[in-house]
Amino acid sequence: MISLNKATILGNSTRDPELKYTPNGQAVCNFSVATNRRFKNTAGDLQEDTQYHDVVVWGKLAEVIAQIIKKGSKIYVEGRLQTNQWDAPDGSKRSRTEIVLDQFIPLTPKGGTYETGISAGDADSVDSAPAAAPKKGKKADDAAPVTPSSDEDINLDDIPF
Repeated sequence: MISLNKATILGNSTRDPELKYTPNGQAVCNFSVATNRRFKNTAGDLQEDTQYHDVVVWGKLAEVIAQIIKKGSKIYVEGRLQTNQWDAPDGSKRSRTEIVLDQFIPLTPKGGTYETGISAGDADSVDSAPAAAPKKGKKADDAAPVTPSSDEDINLDDIPF
């Protein structure tokens, strides 16, 4: 039987990422992303719905996220859903569903240029500063996903995903 556990969101970070280390030295980073949906209700009035998504990142990628994502940063996130359950001190059952990040693309310009996408496999080779977008003339196959240059006027609400 085939199954798939994949979450893909594009939104804004609601707070600065919180980087911690486990007792064995493994980096873990937590942050949240807000996504907005606009729709017309049955009366024809425009409504807006905001959802908040908890994201957890492990390893070198956690350290990279902590360096380049800040509160308000626009970010594209891919990962898998994971639900954790525990007993609260008052005896009630609690649960939390989060996205375990596999790869991301920062969409907020840093220093006037857009950054390239980074995945968990790429994080080991990332320096302390993220790479800039590739120069014109390179083949699409040679580069990671890149957003348009910052001198173009783009309305992110026009993106169909």
